[in-house]
Amino acid sequence: MTTAAELLAGQLESYGVTHVFGTCGHTNIALLDAIGRAGRIKFVIARHEQAAAHAADGYARASGRPGVLLLHVGPGMMNAVTGVATAAMDSVPLVAISGDVPSYYAGRHPHQETNLHSDAEQAAIYRPFVKRAWHAHRAGDLPRFTERAFWTATSGRPGAVLLNVPMDLFSRELPDGLTYPLPAQTARPGLEAGVAERIAGLLANARRPLIYLGGGLRGPGGREALTRLAERLDIPVAHSLMAKGTIPDSHPLVIGMTGFWGLELANDYARSADVVLAIGTRFAETDASSWTLWRFPPSRLIQIDIDPAEIGRSYPVEIGAVADATLAVKAILEAAATARSVNQKRTDPAAIRAARTAAFTLAHDDAFPLRPQRILSDLRQTLPDDAVLVTDVGWNKNGVAQCYELPDRGRFITPGGASTMGFGPAAAVGVSIHDPERAVVALIGDGGMSAQLPAIPMAVEQGLPVLFVVMNNRAHGTIADLETAHYGTGFGCEFRDPDGQPYSPNFAALARSCGADGYEITAPGDLAKALREALARRRAAVIDVPMINEPVPTPGHWNITDIYRGRFE
Repeated sequence: MTTAAELLAGQLESYGVTHVFGTCGHTNIALLDAIGRAGRIKFVIARHEQAAAHAADGYARASGRPGVLLLHVGPGMMNAVTGVATAAMDSVPLVAISGDVPSYYAGRHPHQETNLHSDAEQAAIYRPFVKRAWHAHRAGDLPRFTERAFWTATSGRPGAVLLNVPMDLFSRELPDGLTYPLPAQTARPGLEAGVAERIAGLLANARRPLIYLGGGLRGPGGREALTRLAERLDIPVAHSLMAKGTIPDSHPLVIGMTGFWGLELANDYARSADVVLAIGTRFAETDASSWTLWRFPPSRLIQIDIDPAEIGRSYPVEIGAVADATLAVKAILEAAATARSVNQKRTDPAAIRAARTAAFTLAHDDAFPLRPQRILSDLRQTLPDDAVLVTDVGWNKNGVAQCYELPDRGRFITPGGASTMGFGPAAAVGVSIHDPERAVVALIGDGGMSAQLPAIPMAVEQGLPVLFVVMNNRAHGTIADLETAHYGTGFGCEFRDPDGQPYSPNFAALARSCGADGYEITAPGDLAKALREALARRRAAVIDVPMINEPVPTPGHWNITDIYRGRFE
């Protein structure tokens, strides 16, 4: 006989889990002890559960494997809600395991139980956004529920799941050798017979076709097939926020991101497209300019998604296919081998390149505090070509997506669906845990850095050379810009001291107090120097960059601006 905790530790190892992120508590230390004694899984301890969740999320995005998160009852698992929801909304596989009060005390209000006005059910807090939540009632449930949790998190449209375990179940004994392996072989759905040929025909015979790419095409095989399809039929490719870098920014057919913070080039072409092939996208509001960017009909929409709920949710479709994006694109490419375009040369690569070069030309003036474009320019010129940019929200997300030409080997990781402030710092730690030899930069605002200060000691404890670059405008800048534009004031959005002067913590000094390196930028040329030194030292470092608060250009439409003006739809 063995304890359920020991059995679960072995089961996690058999699934290839190498890291578990989380915090300790009296409800989960039996599992922690089992993991520690087994010795093959590393526990990444965090000082806050939201930081642990974002780190597990970043690890999953970088590795392609499910992130595993261990939480304590009540306040522990509630602190992680934002991080788990962020992963869920971005279709990131994450398995959250939460300890709970003893099963025989449920509903009696034992220590830290979440129960005031209804039956004790802390798992209900997660049910609105996870793919599935399990509450174990018997120790024998754990192996079966764990297999179901990993399968559900990674199959179909990936996402977050919750496994809630009363603490006494971890200590109960189970028969040795009780196993629930994951499926040994799996298959994903492709296009039905004839569908690929019809899609290829519609694209070939379109006057102004467009491929619109979302974040659902993740494998190298799918990216290569999509590139070849666009080249074969000479079709421009626009993308959502989450798809930046899926096809390199440098490719002559890539016209950029659409929507409120997109590019004029991408928005203009999208408005006039007569056939749109949309792959792995939910048509997020800001990407679709509050769903005013396209008109279906008269334009014709082909939508491919692994999640049947997405087909036709935002727009009526002519062809809707529930399929794996990579398999679908490969099938369309094969069908396009015999398709003949009515207009063999639809695009003008020189014109596309000129428009995108203008969009990606970042200002490099010597204003101080630095303009945000200068910060991005110094990063682009200094970072290695394979660096990973992990952003938060604000200029660091929207500006990078819009006007930072990501190198072909680079990676851009950002919170999309929840647009979570505080994602970047800890997510960058998770990315670096997966690939510690690669340059990983958390490009964040001062609001986001303040929201996740625990990420700095976490990086130090793990010995990771994460660079935290703080674009410090002493405000929640994007919202301050919105309020100023519509109401003439940034009240409640700007950080000020008791005398009303702009205020900020000294993030560089904070870094040094945690055992990391800290750099204070005091002149325009300091940033590039600090970046080069920090990269060479390969230690956790914070670079505090004073920045002018100016808005990201907004060539698209977002309905919130109508609401501020008193116009409602």
